Amino acid sequence: MPEQTSNYLAALAKLAEKVAVELVYSTPDRDEGLLPVNSLLGEMEEIGANAPLLSPLPQALAQARNVVDSAFEKACFDAVQIEHLRVWVNWMQHALTLAQDGKPLPPLPAYTPAAASASAPPVAVAASPSSSVLPPEEPLVMNIESDGELLHEFINESAEHLQNIELGVLTLEENPKDADTLNSIFRAFHTFKGGSGFLNLIPMKNLAHELESLLDLARNHKLAVNLEIINVILEGGDTLKRFIAEMTEQVSGSKPHGPIVVPAQALLARVRILIQGPGAAPAGGHPVPAASAAPAPVVASAPATVSPAPTPVPAPTVVSATSAPAKAEAAVHKDSGAAKAGAGAVVKVDTLKLDSLVDLVGEMVIAQSLIAQDKDLASLQSQKLARNLAQLGRITNDLQRTAMSMRMVPIRATFQKMTRLVRDTVARIGKQAELVLEGEDTELDRTIVEEISDPLIHMVRNSVDHGIEMPDVRVANGKPASGTVVLRAFHRSGSIVIEIRDDGAGLNKERLVTKAIEKGIIKPGEQLSEKEIFNLIFAPGFSTAAVVTDISGRGVGMDVVRKNIDKLRGKIDITSTLGHGSVFTISLPLTLAIIDGLVVSVGGERYILPTLSVRESFRPTADMLSTVHERGEMVNVRGRLSPLLRLYEHFDVVPESKDPTESIIVMVESDGADRCVQVDQLLGKQEVVIKNLGETFKRNPSLAGGAILGDGRVGLILDVNSLVKLKTEMHASKAP
Repeated sequence: MPEQTSNYLAALAKLAEKVAVELVYSTPDRDEGLLPVNSLLGEMEEIGANAPLLSPLPQALAQARNVVDSAFEKACFDAVQIEHLRVWVNWMQHALTLAQDGKPLPPLPAYTPAAASASAPPVAVAASPSSSVLPPEEPLVMNIESDGELLHEFINESAEHLQNIELGVLTLEENPKDADTLNSIFRAFHTFKGGSGFLNLIPMKNLAHELESLLDLARNHKLAVNLEIINVILEGGDTLKRFIAEMTEQVSGSKPHGPIVVPAQALLARVRILIQGPGAAPAGGHPVPAASAAPAPVVASAPATVSPAPTPVPAPTVVSATSAPAKAEAAVHKDSGAAKAGAGAVVKVDTLKLDSLVDLVGEMVIAQSLIAQDKDLASLQSQKLARNLAQLGRITNDLQRTAMSMRMVPIRATFQKMTRLVRDTVARIGKQAELVLEGEDTELDRTIVEEISDPLIHMVRNSVDHGIEMPDVRVANGKPASGTVVLRAFHRSGSIVIEIRDDGAGLNKERLVTKAIEKGIIKPGEQLSEKEIFNLIFAPGFSTAAVVTDISGRGVGMDVVRKNIDKLRGKIDITSTLGHGSVFTISLPLTLAIIDGLVVSVGGERYILPTLSVRESFRPTADMLSTVHERGEMVNVRGRLSPLLRLYEHFDVVPESKDPTESIIVMVESDGADRCVQVDQLLGKQEVVIKNLGETFKRNPSLAGGAILGDGRVGLILDVNSLVKLKTEMHASKAP
């Protein structure tokens, strides 16, 4: 084969590997993955246009283009399109390996564009049964009617097994001879095999069995663990995840019941080749030549970094550029069963029941408060009744704290997802980096843990792609060749704080301002503080990347991050030093169900300000008030001007007094900005249960919810972030 053709095929294989990795993180009905896959496919098409490719490679590229173009019509992939692309990329990787060895290519999987609609059921696209390369894919069939509860339990347990498999395999990559980790992964696949066999989930059972056999050889020292084996086991875990994801949708009723087809035959063939050597036969008895083994994995061009020696928990978990947690972390997972046994029995409860319990406890807290503050009871002079009410209050508060703690889960699982993310990202872009995890046992509300996952993925990827420099650049600047990204969680002032810190290039303020002017985000000559300059990266469409890659550079992502964090009533701050790195600090409430608030009154209305956003309160004097041109009314607070917001005007209510000097000023802050809010009175500090206001008030950004107060009245919870960002109005003419 001519060298040039060989180079073309190798380049296509590398791009196909990148597409495969990108599809791991692609989810239906979201834009994540669409742009990167389109970019990679464009590169493959450009190679195909310049190189004489064997049939049916050009047809395969055209097939993928049809899928991606149809996805662009609604700006995201649906589940069927993602499945087609996964089948396609598996075929492409296998075909390119054969092409590089000068061997005939297998038939192209069938693809019907009409079947790619979101409502269409999954299509079993696989090599033809008549193919001498691979047998057809075997569908997974569930008996949901009779096995519904067992399937639900199996799915719940599988999530933990899959996470432990992935973390363990990445640990093996660091230390291939770690017998304890090998045994742990082996047991996880063995459990998978037993559970799936009991439920007659044949494709999953077969895959788990083959991977278990592979690991059994390794733990008995009959097979050396190398990078190819690591990649095969990781791909096996990803395939099982896809089975579980499809099963979850059907068991939950979000998808119609039917056979589930996930491509696994090519992977099974690769596993059998590793077990038995070249010439091993896949399921169905078709011989697979040695050349049909997996394509060479993409490896970072820089040499692998060496992780520090294992340290005892709770020392930070270190994940190298091509590895994962230190052995101490793996030990935590291996011993988790013993730890649970020592702590007491564990009962698994459906999350809907748990949420219902929390809601009922919240209602009980409100009812207890109404009773305790009832005027008729207050007039009774009974010490026994007072003691009983006090006891009821203590029990209610304890019950509320216990119920809320049941919603709290460690952020460990979310943090450890980033292990695989960093590994794959550095391998794709040729950098060296290690991930340090701190505070993984920090607990916060389950809902927040679920919602913060996507923002963290964006930010960690950006830290590696934008922050960490290439190894030669780092060495030239006197830094170690391997960069460091620290992901840390801790409690502070009643909230949860998550930090993403890197020792990379840092943010270039001049470049940020120049790009913002080019994009029309700010005007030339506009004076911005350092914080305001850094916050430009959250503007929609803003990017300073010189080259658009499959990872970043399109200006999408950070604005979504900001919106998601705002939705969780959180805030994000940035500090950065050019040449030394950046720190992104996310502050979040511990729970979304209860808020610690400052209750204020305006006229006959009650409003609640989150205490975490309140800086101070005071009664202003006349000399503190002024009007600034084009900025409206201002309050001078210790030499610093802060805009005044008359809350009675904003909500159109009649106050006790319009004169600020006869009212109370509450200074609130959000994202480094502040505002003075004029209210009539401070009524006290109170923990309140947040209630949704429904569709009627959904479009009012100033309101975050409502709460029933102790006297039975409804208080509106204010969204401080929106209040601070309200356009300054001229109120001078309205002042008394």
